[in-house]
Amino acid sequence: MVPQPWPEPDRAILSLFPLAIARVQLRPDPLDSALMLQEVLALRGELHSNPDPDCAWTGDFHGVWQLHQRPEFSWLLQQVSREAQHYLRDLGFDLDRVRLHLQRCWPVVAEPGQVVGRHHHPNAHLSAVYYLNGDGSGRNGCLRLFNGRHSNELVPGLAVGHDGPIATGHPLNAGWHDVAPQAGLLLLFPSSTDHAVLPSDDEDDLRLSISFDLCLTAPACGPAEFQPPEYLAPHPGQWLELPLAGDPPSRKMEP
Repeated sequence: MVPQPWPEPDRAILSLFPLAIARVQLRPDPLDSALMLQEVLALRGELHSNPDPDCAWTGDFHGVWQLHQRPEFSWLLQQVSREAQHYLRDLGFDLDRVRLHLQRCWPVVAEPGQVVGRHHHPNAHLSAVYYLNGDGSGRNGCLRLFNGRHSNELVPGLAVGHDGPIATGHPLNAGWHDVAPQAGLLLLFPSSTDHAVLPSDDEDDLRLSISFDLCLTAPACGPAEFQPPEYLAPHPGQWLELPLAGDPPSRKMEP
């Protein structure tokens, strides 16, 4: 049987405040979705929070941070790799001059009423989240992306409120943007963006998602090739791990 190509997803770049978010509606095979969902629930086991009962269970907090190594997630890994490259091109990156690395990948399972507090990922450059379930209504907890700077308030401080001349909650001066989970939806955004997960209003369903952290480096280069620019880390294959006191040197340091 000749394998059929995956249908092209609906893809869009949204310019929210100055933040560019890639919103991609993927169309997974139902079997792939069922296998991923089953594996996430099995990995969570009997744990239901993180560890505060009001906080969702996040796999990275419990040693589950390499889902990309598991065969059940191979399809999703291919999609994230492809869409991350589309995102970088849309932002103007020359992909011949960078390399993209996946650092970690972990599941998040939220019970009704549970949240994930406001945070960002300082270890990474590009983050992504994929939703295993959700109907787009936001009933099982939206992702809230915060506006670090009110670019459109014109006069600094007016968007805070306190009887200012800007309409309260106006979408072009909002302090955040909410995205409702929907099965098959993939979001990509800068890792420096503060974000949080709002509580679910659905008393009968879980919220299941998978998160990714990626970073950019220069390509590996030889002595006669262009050297990495100072603002872009060299390729990890050219790093040198220095031994700590009392540890034997790494192989790279051996003559």
